Amino acid sequence: MRRLVLAIRAFFLTLFNAETAAGVQRLLDGTVTPGAAAAADRPAPKKEPAPPAPKRPSRSEALTLLATLQREARFVDFVMEPLEGYADAQIGAVARDVHRDCGKTLQRLFAFEPILTDEEGAEVEVPAGFDPGHYHLTGNVVGEPPFRGQLTHHGWTAQKCDVPAWSGAEAAASIVAPVEVEMA
Repeated sequence: MRRLVLAIRAFFLTLFNAETAAGVQRLLDGTVTPGAAAAADRPAPKKEPAPPAPKRPSRSEALTLLATLQREARFVDFVMEPLEGYADAQIGAVARDVHRDCGKTLQRLFAFEPILTDEEGAEVEVPAGFDPGHYHLTGNVVGEPPFRGQLTHHGWTAQKCDVPAWSGAEAAASIVAPVEVEMA
């Protein structure tokens, strides 16, 4: 039935439209294939120029954060230092300073606050429809929420993100800590 309707439609279009008649004639002569004829009858789609690729920042915020932690707390120095040959007391003394200074720096940049204020070990309820970004369930998770369980970590949320913007030269974009030279 579809082919009959198509044939009748093609007959009248060929009879009353010169362009359609020429296209049908080319198909019957075999000078053009059916797919090519359909493509030839359609105007070529206009190609939109591709948008320019966004320029990558010269330095990632992660490197800027590491550089800030290094500058203010000597974090990278501490983590990269081989600990063999140091007594536990020496490591502990340095770790206390690095820990304190890293905490101050992170608090200044992110203003961390606990997600839940309950003490660790307290029984808490995870509500129905909870966001998995807020709650990470471990252990024997069965059934449907709300869930009750023991708080093992209160979570952290950043109230802001004030990682400094990079303003240095392109050649120094990957530098986390510059070479330090003391002049005599």
